[in-house]
Amino acid sequence: MSATQPCILIVEDEPSQREVLNYNLTAEGFRVVQATSGDEGLLLVREEMPDAIVLDWMLPGVSGIEVCRQIKSVSETKGIPVIMLSARSEEVDKVRGLETGADDYVVKPYSIKELIARVRAQLRRTRAAAIGELLVFEDIILDGETHRVTRGGIEVKLGPTEFRLLSHFIEKPGRVWPREQLLDRVWGRDAFMDTRTVDVHVGRLRKALKATGGSDPIRTVRGAGYALG
Repeated sequence: MSATQPCILIVEDEPSQREVLNYNLTAEGFRVVQATSGDEGLLLVREEMPDAIVLDWMLPGVSGIEVCRQIKSVSETKGIPVIMLSARSEEVDKVRGLETGADDYVVKPYSIKELIARVRAQLRRTRAAAIGELLVFEDIILDGETHRVTRGGIEVKLGPTEFRLLSHFIEKPGRVWPREQLLDRVWGRDAFMDTRTVDVHVGRLRKALKATGGSDPIRTVRGAGYALG
């Protein structure tokens, strides 16, 4: 599986439901991580920084509503789309879920095809490069479909790793990416590399972007990581 594929966090305590979600999302090409409780879900949100979260309302310990509230109250995670799953079909429950910050609300039992379509719809807002769309930051244009990058109208020659790095940066300009997260997202969690690998490839990306005559758009945040802009 490509390390650039979107990561989906499933927070669901029912094993059969979790397995169905895991199987189908994995079959669609997503990288899936799973949590069986609200506490574990919150921990994995911080560790994985997933691209979307499928969150059950009824969980042992911390409820899905509280998990959603906490995710949306922190600046680093509030932009992660949350799709709430619930057997509660009353309008008042849907309103409560959405007012807590959920980006979508799906009533059980649900169609797995519809759920996947809703996940993709949320990702279109936040992972445009992963689904082949055009992304722009200042004079840098990244075409996710053709895998071409231009800056100021000049084509930027990038290797596949540098392209994946730029994709992550340009999808969330200004966000600081720790080296460990970049290593996980770009190279994959099973890659036997250290964080110095990230520094080397960020250096190559910087050199390629500056070769067009522009300034360095990548910011080094001491003790934290890298950011675009």
